[in-house]
Amino acid sequence: MGFGGPIGLIVVGLILALAFNQQQVGPLEVTTLGWILVLAGVLWLVLTLIQQNTKRQHTTTATTTDAQGRQASTQRTTESDPPAPPAV
Repeated sequence: MGFGGPIGLIVVGLILALAFNQQQVGPLEVTTLGWILVLAGVLWLVLTLIQQNTKRQHTTTATTTDAQGRQASTQRTTESDPPAPPAV
C-alpha cells in the first residue's frame, strides 16, 4: 500500500466539495459526496501510516539434544522494521 491512492481520493474529494456550489445530480449532492471522499481518503491514509510504522516480531525456538539425551531449548525473538514502500 502506498500513499498515491489516499492522496488522490482526498484531492478528488476536495475538488468536488469546494469547486461546486449546491449542485445536485439526481438525488445526490456533489459537495456532500466530496466531503465523504475526503473523509474516506484521510481514513485510508491513516491506516496506511499505521500499517507501515508497526514493527514486526519473529520468534524462533530451537531444541537440541546431546549424547546423554538431555535437551536444551533456546528461544530468539527479533524485531524488524517493515520494508520501505517501493520507489516510484
